[in-house]
Amino acid sequence: MNTATEINGDTGSPVDWALAISTGQRLVRRGPAVPMAEAENAVRELREITDVAEGHVRELTGLGEGLPLPPGEVVDRPGWIRAAAEGLSVLTDGALPRSYEGPVGAVMSGSAGVQAGMVLAFMGARVLGQYDPFNGGRLLLVAPNIIGAQRALDVPARDFRMWVCLHECTHRLQFTAVPWLRTYFAGEVTKFLSGMDDTAASALNRLPEVIRQARSRSLDNSTSSGPVALMELLQSQDQREVFDRLIALSTLLEGHADFVMDDVGPAVVPTVDEIRSRFTERRRGGGLLDRVLRTLLGVDAKVKQYAAGAAFTRHVVGEVGMAGFNAVWTSPDTLPRRAEITDPEAWLRRVRP
Repeated sequence: MNTATEINGDTGSPVDWALAISTGQRLVRRGPAVPMAEAENAVRELREITDVAEGHVRELTGLGEGLPLPPGEVVDRPGWIRAAAEGLSVLTDGALPRSYEGPVGAVMSGSAGVQAGMVLAFMGARVLGQYDPFNGGRLLLVAPNIIGAQRALDVPARDFRMWVCLHECTHRLQFTAVPWLRTYFAGEVTKFLSGMDDTAASALNRLPEVIRQARSRSLDNSTSSGPVALMELLQSQDQREVFDRLIALSTLLEGHADFVMDDVGPAVVPTVDEIRSRFTERRRGGGLLDRVLRTLLGVDAKVKQYAAGAAFTRHVVGEVGMAGFNAVWTSPDTLPRRAEITDPEAWLRRVRP
């Protein structure tokens, strides 16, 4: 796609993705000021590191032997926004309800496009990298964000770049070495989004009950809160089951990648412990507005996913080794259920009795 206007075509999408791209690119903050020589070196090094990083990931995980090693793509913030919007458009094509025709539909899709663009602008200044299995299998590394984060953390540049690439290459390997994963994930997203209209209608009928449950959760620190919890309250039973599977899968994928990037070890990233410690603090940080936006967008919930998924992976690998852990990739039936993420022994009893 060469221009933002090509992304929507005449699909009747409820989100004007072309407008989302232009909005996001207009609103996203400029990246850090970097001398040309430093920028060129960072781009060159990031491209080179992806091959090396995935080699280390394959050695540790035992996945992907014989698969090709395509290079990563280094992009700026506007480039990431375009790529992310294109990937979301592909993923949600046919899953979201079609937009109304005529002026009303144009207004609604335009409003959704502006909102999506605002989210993309916020995330575009923070995302370090991304593997998109739905838009040509692209591994994207956002150079200004990687440079900015490395400077803020005050850690060695090459170590940090390798560390980030280890995480993103793990995601690429998850989808390329597990043939059914891409189709399964897309199918679950389609099921979830296809039921949104019915969910919204039923939620209106259950509004008093939803309000009571929300109040109860706000008083109970042991239950989840925030946008994820509210979303669950609004869901039908069928949609909640799909949502649970998506949460479990995304937690596994993120946690597995976090485990790998740390476990590859000091021989590859000598300052890995220092980077992890400082990066974890950075994930929790930010000013008041930043923290509010992170909560509204569910970013804080995603941060918790990293920790929970990594703990699950670490426990299982510790019990049965990496080859035993890899049973998780056998089929959708061997993926951990949401409750098993925090109870890996339950997964071991079910999958490896």
